[in-house]
Amino acid sequence: MTSGRRGGEGRHAGPARLEAPAPAKRPSRVAMLLLALGITAAIVAWGYLVYIAIDFGTAARDGDDRGWWYLAFATLGAIACLFVAMMLGSRFAARVRGKAAGPAPRPPGGRRAAR
Repeated sequence: MTSGRRGGEGRHAGPARLEAPAPAKRPSRVAMLLLALGITAAIVAWGYLVYIAIDFGTAARDGDDRGWWYLAFATLGAIACLFVAMMLGSRFAARVRGKAAGPAPRPPGGRRAAR
């Protein structure tokens, strides 16, 4: 009787050969344009919110109690807009480099097949 282990044959051996990776997809122009427009809109909104936050801060220092609340909300909005712009910018940069948005696919088999 033989042990049943012959050159990669058996139940847990996995595929006989690895498949070639798919060629890198070229990013679509529409997706790139939408990302660029989103980044531009977020940066413009950030700039406007910073401008009105400065204006509300000036009004608050002159004695307008509501100005402090408006200043706080404008500041939080500006922070959110800058965060969105940075997140969209990282996706845009990843598409320009040609990398997929998600993680790389795992090879079949895992640790067990590697033994």
